Amino acid sequence: MGNRKILEVTNKAMARLLNLRLKELECVSWMLNLNQPLDRSVECFKVLIYDDFCKDVLAPLISVKDLRRQRVTLQLPIHDNERKHVPTVAVYFVQPTETNIQRIIADVSTSLYDTFHLNFSSSIPRPLLENLASATLHSGSIESVYDQYLEFVTLEDNLFSLSQHSVYAQLNDPSGRNIEEIIEKIANGLFHVLATLGVVPVIRCPVGGPAEMVAFSLDTKLRHHLLTSKKNNLFLSSSFQQPRPLLCIFDRNFDLAVGIRHDFRYRPLVHDLLGLKLNGLIIPGAQENKIFLDSSDDPFWSANASLEFPQVASEIETQLNKYKEDVEEVSIRTSGLIGNNTKHLMDAVNLLPELTDRKQVIDKHTNVATFLLGEIKERSLDVYTTKENAMMMGGASRINLSDLLSVLKTKGTKMDKVRFAIMYLLSTDTLHQPDDLEAVELALREAQADTSAFQYLKKIKSLNNVSLAALSANSAASRSNIVDWAEMLYDQSINAVTAGVKDLLTGDHQQLAVARTVEALTEGKPNPETDSYLFLDPRASKSGSSGSTSHVKGSFREAIVFMVGGGNYIEYTSLQELSQQRQGTVKNIIYGATEILNATQLVEQLAILGQKMGLGS
Repeated sequence: MGNRKILEVTNKAMARLLNLRLKELECVSWMLNLNQPLDRSVECFKVLIYDDFCKDVLAPLISVKDLRRQRVTLQLPIHDNERKHVPTVAVYFVQPTETNIQRIIADVSTSLYDTFHLNFSSSIPRPLLENLASATLHSGSIESVYDQYLEFVTLEDNLFSLSQHSVYAQLNDPSGRNIEEIIEKIANGLFHVLATLGVVPVIRCPVGGPAEMVAFSLDTKLRHHLLTSKKNNLFLSSSFQQPRPLLCIFDRNFDLAVGIRHDFRYRPLVHDLLGLKLNGLIIPGAQENKIFLDSSDDPFWSANASLEFPQVASEIETQLNKYKEDVEEVSIRTSGLIGNNTKHLMDAVNLLPELTDRKQVIDKHTNVATFLLGEIKERSLDVYTTKENAMMMGGASRINLSDLLSVLKTKGTKMDKVRFAIMYLLSTDTLHQPDDLEAVELALREAQADTSAFQYLKKIKSLNNVSLAALSANSAASRSNIVDWAEMLYDQSINAVTAGVKDLLTGDHQQLAVARTVEALTEGKPNPETDSYLFLDPRASKSGSSGSTSHVKGSFREAIVFMVGGGNYIEYTSLQELSQQRQGTVKNIIYGATEILNATQLVEQLAILGQKMGLGS
């Protein structure tokens, strides 16, 4: 078995900003070409076999057309019982699970294909490898076995997901089950991302909680690999990367509100209302097939996804008018052409494919925008967005209780109401507003909404206030004792739940807490908000790794920001805006998370936690 071969890069190539999508696509192309340089003179047609997870890895990365260019003539799920013998080369791309290994053994034993090239999304465990080897020892048809380190999904050039679901609910479960296993899996996924990029970053994270646990686990993995893998070092190319990138790891509780709020920008709105998944969506009631919104081949999405919805609607109209003008110009130029005007006719004909593509893009976004507009009007989402922004800027005092209750009793889905109530809860002081919170909860019940998520956060905030009150009453009490007491109940530092909101309330409306924190970390200057953050350098000696900021020298041009427990398109958009600031230090930010969640999915995980505590309806 061999490790995935790292493509050699020049200093000039490494000077360019990191692009995760491009790097992963290079790895997949290398894999599809049987892990060797492409030789177009060799006609080698292949069948691609994948499992569900690896299918999701490939879906937003490479199209059917691109697969055909790689001479992949057939794509089949590994557990499809209808697969038949095909005299060709088979490329397998699957997770190294017991079930998949047994199916591969069965395929090899029955000579389903002529030759087999096995690629595993992560390192295959030794027992499974030995089982595979012993069961296929005499077949002679397995040509290669590779670990690909591709256990993540790249959605855009600078956006990825580990596709690990319900991590927030699992890490915050009062039972605290399987925490170490979950942390290990997250660290493995991050290791794969870094291996694909070929970089060993400096790691920063808040002290305490899941982010710190992931950071230490990842640091250990990187150190072990650098020390023990001299021959098959996945990070040989990182020596050309100067300066190294900064990896910032956060826990979802760092800023819970941003994952729940309503947002009026195009990309977050599409994700919220249409459930954008693997860059695809289906508009309810529409006749068209699945729509794909991919920045790599959709110029309108790339240019306008971060804009407010009214601006997007205006831009669609502008693009449509420009298209009509161009069609009219072509029509005029081609009408009545005779004699030597054949060149004009050919020019017009050459324009037709471009016009057709533009019209398809316009039609696609017109359909999406029409659905969004209908939902906005039906659910009064502009009202929710405006009032939530007011609360985030100035706290609960910026909204009158009777006004809030009026919103809860009018338009909007049950989920809209729960999210609105949670935003009010996170922006208020639980100890000082118990009657108001009771009134809000009653309004939710009258709307027949599930109050589990609301009650869960209310309970967490109450415990947080109790711990703070105890700390104030007893100056001798240590912070660690308070945290230990909290973790005995919930295996987490419960005061982290509202920390991000408090941070946000004092900040700039245009910049989220995570963006402001990343900006401070990449500047590398003393800052009271980030001075306490843990500092880990996997390339330094063990003694050189500590929580002190004295090791930080200079600024960082590139950053990787990772959210444990689920990320969202709101944070992604904010971080991309940060990287595009001319006066800013950081010029490129890759954003990733255990999964990309919309507000409904996050609230559902909060509701599960509430129900486990016996709360809610």
